[in-house]
Amino acid sequence: MSIGSDQDLMTTLKRVASVLKQAGIPFALAGGFAAYARGGTSSDHDVDFLLREADVETALKALADSRFQVIRPPEDWLVKVYDDDRMVDLIFRPVDRPVTDETLADTTPISVSAILMPVISATVLMEHKLLTFGQHYCDFAKALPLARSLREQIDWDRVRKATQDSPYAQAFLYLLERLDVIRP
Repeated sequence: MSIGSDQDLMTTLKRVASVLKQAGIPFALAGGFAAYARGGTSSDHDVDFLLREADVETALKALADSRFQVIRPPEDWLVKVYDDDRMVDLIFRPVDRPVTDETLADTTPISVSAILMPVISATVLMEHKLLTFGQHYCDFAKALPLARSLREQIDWDRVRKATQDSPYAQAFLYLLERLDVIRP
């Protein structure tokens, strides 16, 4: 990810985090920027934040008041805001699981471009990545750099348990074992 060179997207990330913090809305940075904040690699084209579904309306009002354009897509697990052409996903049900207080507690405060914010754990990042794999999308090439770059921060036993019902996730974990990224 060339996040360091995409200052506009980083500025948008900081603006959204600042608005959410000022409004007192619990959130966590997720997706590619969370991987970046943790020292990992990823590729993304937007900014992802997790928040509880109960906080969505308050977040959208605060962001609209700060001149973000609010979009309600047909998907029923997120809403979007735009800062010019820069997209931010506010996700309240990633991988068909609601964001809870426990989800938001599984974070670490990290300074992201000089703003301290909660960043989702590397374990949850990997769980979410693997649980997106399915019959219509299964891109191991995007997950492999993430797994390699954050492997020491990930609780692999927890990832195995959380993804045990997904044959796609299990195949990816087997690949990681064969590549000596993780232990069998």
